Amino acid sequence: MIKILIANPKGGSGKTTLSTNLAGYFASQDRKVCLLDLDKQQSSKGWLKRRPDALPKITDANSHSALAKKKNIDIVIIDSPAGIRGDKLSDSVKDADWVIVPMQTSTYDINATQEFIDILKAEKAVRKERTFVAMLGMRVAPRTKAAENLTQYLDESGFPVIGNLRNAQIYSHTAEQGISIFDMPAYKAKKDIEQWSPLLKWIKGLDK
Repeated sequence: MIKILIANPKGGSGKTTLSTNLAGYFASQDRKVCLLDLDKQQSSKGWLKRRPDALPKITDANSHSALAKKKNIDIVIIDSPAGIRGDKLSDSVKDADWVIVPMQTSTYDINATQEFIDILKAEKAVRKERTFVAMLGMRVAPRTKAAENLTQYLDESGFPVIGNLRNAQIYSHTAEQGISIFDMPAYKAKKDIEQWSPLLKWIKGLDK
Protein backbone atom coordinates (compact mmCIF):
# COMPACT_ATOMS: atom_id res chain seq x y z
CA MET A 1 0.00 0.00 0.00
CA ILE A 2 1.45 3.34 -1.10
CA LYS A 3 0.34 6.43 0.82
CA ILE A 4 0.44 9.77 -0.99
CA LEU A 5 -0.01 12.76 1.31
CA ILE A 6 -1.41 15.92 -0.27
CA ALA A 7 -0.51 18.55 2.28
CA ASN A 8 -0.31 22.28 2.86
CA PRO A 9 -1.48 23.85 6.15
CA LYS A 10 -2.83 26.80 4.17
CA GLY A 11 -6.52 26.44 3.38
CA GLY A 12 -7.60 26.86 -0.23
CA SER A 13 -4.28 25.74 -1.66
CA GLY A 14 -5.87 23.19 -4.00
CA LYS A 15 -5.46 20.01 -1.92
CA THR A 16 -8.89 18.59 -2.72
CA THR A 17 -8.61 19.36 -6.44
CA LEU A 18 -5.27 17.59 -6.53
CA SER A 19 -6.45 14.68 -4.34
CA THR A 20 -9.61 13.89 -6.27
CA ASN A 21 -8.01 14.12 -9.70
CA LEU A 22 -5.04 12.03 -8.59
CA ALA A 23 -7.43 9.42 -7.22
CA GLY A 24 -9.28 9.50 -10.54
CA TYR A 25 -6.03 9.00 -12.43
CA PHE A 26 -4.99 5.93 -10.43
CA ALA A 27 -8.50 4.46 -10.69
CA SER A 28 -8.35 4.90 -14.47
CA GLN A 29 -5.14 2.85 -14.40
CA ASP A 30 -6.98 -0.06 -12.72
CA ARG A 31 -5.35 0.56 -9.36
CA LYS A 32 -7.34 -0.10 -6.18
CA VAL A 33 -7.62 3.40 -4.71
CA CYS A 34 -8.80 4.73 -1.36
CA LEU A 35 -9.35 8.46 -0.86
CA LEU A 36 -8.70 9.30 2.80
CA ASP A 37 -10.42 12.60 3.57
CA LEU A 38 -9.15 14.05 6.85
CA ASP A 39 -10.48 17.57 6.31
CA LYS A 40 -13.48 18.72 8.38
CA GLN A 41 -15.31 19.95 5.29
CA GLN A 42 -15.18 16.44 3.77
CA SER A 43 -15.06 17.87 0.24
CA SER A 44 -13.32 14.80 -1.17
CA LYS A 45 -15.95 12.53 0.37
CA GLY A 46 -18.68 14.71 -1.15
CA TRP A 47 -16.99 14.37 -4.53
CA LEU A 48 -17.04 10.58 -4.17
CA LYS A 49 -20.75 10.61 -3.34
CA ARG A 50 -21.39 12.37 -6.65
CA ARG A 51 -19.18 9.98 -8.60
CA PRO A 52 -21.14 7.98 -11.22
CA ASP A 53 -21.31 4.24 -10.59
CA ALA A 54 -20.15 3.49 -14.13
CA LEU A 55 -16.69 4.98 -13.50
CA PRO A 56 -13.75 3.08 -11.97
CA LYS A 57 -14.42 2.58 -8.28
CA ILE A 58 -12.68 4.61 -5.58
CA THR A 59 -13.30 3.73 -1.95
CA ASP A 60 -13.28 6.27 0.87
CA ALA A 61 -12.23 6.59 4.49
CA ASN A 62 -12.35 9.49 6.95
CA SER A 63 -9.86 8.25 9.53
CA HIS A 64 -6.71 6.16 9.75
CA SER A 65 -8.60 3.53 11.77
CA ALA A 66 -11.18 3.26 8.98
CA LEU A 67 -8.37 2.94 6.44
CA ALA A 68 -6.82 0.08 8.44
CA LYS A 69 -9.99 -1.95 7.87
CA LYS A 70 -9.78 -1.64 4.09
CA LYS A 71 -8.64 -4.68 2.13
CA ASN A 72 -6.62 -4.93 -1.09
CA ILE A 73 -5.84 -1.23 -1.45
CA ASP A 74 -2.90 -0.30 -3.72
CA ILE A 75 -2.91 3.49 -3.41
CA VAL A 76 -4.12 5.79 -0.64
CA ILE A 77 -4.55 9.47 -1.48
CA ILE A 78 -4.63 11.51 1.75
CA ASP A 79 -6.45 14.85 1.54
CA SER A 80 -5.04 16.49 4.65
CA PRO A 81 -6.88 19.17 6.67
CA ALA A 82 -6.13 22.86 6.56
CA GLY A 83 -4.35 24.17 9.64
CA ILE A 84 -2.54 20.91 10.42
CA ARG A 85 0.67 21.76 12.27
CA GLY A 86 3.18 20.57 14.83
CA ASP A 87 3.29 16.91 15.80
CA LYS A 88 0.25 15.98 13.71
CA LEU A 89 1.90 17.37 10.61
CA SER A 90 5.21 15.69 11.41
CA ASP A 91 3.50 12.35 12.04
CA SER A 92 1.58 12.61 8.77
CA VAL A 93 4.79 13.22 6.84
CA LYS A 94 6.53 10.27 8.53
CA ASP A 95 3.62 7.96 7.73
CA ALA A 96 3.51 8.87 4.04
CA ASP A 97 5.50 7.30 1.23
CA TRP A 98 5.23 10.36 -1.01
CA VAL A 99 4.26 13.97 -0.24
CA ILE A 100 2.95 16.45 -2.79
CA VAL A 101 2.67 20.10 -1.73
CA PRO A 102 0.22 22.18 -3.78
CA MET A 103 0.82 25.94 -3.65
CA GLN A 104 -0.80 29.05 -5.05
CA THR A 105 0.99 32.16 -6.21
CA SER A 106 0.03 34.81 -3.64
CA THR A 107 2.59 36.12 -1.17
CA TYR A 108 0.23 35.12 1.64
CA ASP A 109 0.14 31.52 0.42
CA ILE A 110 3.91 31.42 0.10
CA ASN A 111 4.50 32.83 3.59
CA ALA A 112 1.90 30.54 5.16
CA THR A 113 3.60 27.48 3.67
CA GLN A 114 7.09 28.24 4.95
CA GLU A 115 6.56 26.50 8.31
CA PHE A 116 5.56 23.32 6.48
CA ILE A 117 8.63 23.53 4.24
CA ASP A 118 10.81 23.81 7.35
CA ILE A 119 9.16 20.70 8.84
CA LEU A 120 9.72 18.75 5.63
CA LYS A 121 13.38 19.68 5.66
CA ALA A 122 13.74 18.75 9.34
CA GLU A 123 12.16 15.30 9.18
CA LYS A 124 14.66 12.44 9.29
CA ALA A 125 12.30 10.44 7.08
CA VAL A 126 12.78 12.98 4.31
CA ARG A 127 16.53 13.31 4.82
CA LYS A 128 16.91 9.53 4.56
CA GLU A 129 14.75 9.58 1.43
CA ARG A 130 12.16 7.29 2.94
CA THR A 131 9.64 9.94 2.01
CA PHE A 132 9.71 11.61 -1.40
CA VAL A 133 8.53 15.22 -1.60
CA ALA A 134 7.62 17.41 -4.56
CA MET A 135 6.05 20.84 -5.04
CA LEU A 136 3.25 21.73 -7.47
CA GLY A 137 1.97 25.18 -8.45
CA MET A 138 -1.84 25.46 -8.42
CA ARG A 139 -4.06 27.91 -10.33
CA VAL A 140 -1.02 29.45 -11.92
CA ALA A 141 -1.49 32.00 -14.68
CA PRO A 142 1.58 31.74 -16.90
CA ARG A 143 3.82 34.70 -17.67
CA THR A 144 2.72 36.73 -14.65
CA LYS A 145 4.83 38.24 -11.88
CA ALA A 146 3.01 36.09 -9.31
CA ALA A 147 3.88 32.95 -11.26
CA GLU A 148 7.49 34.08 -11.50
CA ASN A 149 7.65 34.65 -7.72
CA LEU A 150 6.17 31.22 -7.01
CA THR A 151 8.62 29.54 -9.40
CA GLN A 152 11.54 31.22 -7.65
CA TYR A 153 10.25 30.22 -4.21
CA LEU A 154 9.66 26.63 -5.24
CA ASP A 155 13.10 26.39 -6.83
CA GLU A 156 14.63 27.54 -3.53
CA SER A 157 12.60 25.08 -1.44
CA GLY A 158 15.11 22.28 -1.88
CA PHE A 159 12.46 19.93 -3.28
CA PRO A 160 11.71 19.15 -6.92
CA VAL A 161 9.10 21.27 -8.68
CA ILE A 162 6.82 19.07 -10.77
CA GLY A 163 4.97 21.71 -12.74
CA ASN A 164 2.00 24.05 -12.58
CA LEU A 165 -1.72 23.55 -13.08
CA ARG A 166 -3.72 26.40 -14.55
CA ASN A 167 -6.84 27.99 -13.09
CA ALA A 168 -9.42 26.40 -15.39
CA GLN A 169 -13.19 25.94 -15.23
CA ILE A 170 -12.75 22.27 -16.05
CA TYR A 171 -11.82 21.58 -12.42
CA SER A 172 -15.01 23.19 -11.13
CA HIS A 173 -17.14 21.32 -13.64
CA THR A 174 -15.59 17.95 -12.88
CA ALA A 175 -15.85 18.52 -9.12
CA GLU A 176 -19.59 19.16 -9.47
CA GLN A 177 -20.03 15.87 -11.33
CA GLY A 178 -17.84 13.72 -9.09
CA ILE A 179 -15.42 12.97 -11.89
CA SER A 180 -11.77 13.71 -12.63
CA ILE A 181 -10.22 15.10 -15.79
CA PHE A 182 -9.01 11.54 -16.45
CA ASP A 183 -12.61 10.33 -16.65
CA MET A 184 -13.38 12.75 -19.50
CA PRO A 185 -12.88 12.18 -23.24
CA ALA A 186 -9.23 12.99 -23.89
CA TYR A 187 -9.99 15.72 -26.42
CA LYS A 188 -12.00 17.69 -23.84
CA ALA A 189 -9.24 17.69 -21.22
CA LYS A 190 -6.18 17.53 -23.46
CA LYS A 191 -4.59 20.82 -22.38
CA ASP A 192 -5.01 20.08 -18.68
CA ILE A 193 -3.89 16.46 -18.92
CA GLU A 194 -0.74 17.75 -20.62
CA GLN A 195 -0.09 19.95 -17.57
CA TRP A 196 -0.29 16.83 -15.39
CA SER A 197 2.40 15.05 -17.42
CA PRO A 198 5.40 16.12 -15.25
CA LEU A 199 3.58 15.06 -12.06
CA LEU A 200 2.52 11.72 -13.51
CA LYS A 201 6.03 11.11 -14.83
CA TRP A 202 7.43 11.81 -11.34
CA ILE A 203 4.91 9.40 -9.81
CA LYS A 204 5.70 6.66 -12.31
CA GLY A 205 9.37 7.06 -11.53
CA LEU A 206 8.67 6.28 -7.88
CA ASP A 207 5.96 3.67 -8.40
CA LYS A 208 8.22 0.76 -9.25
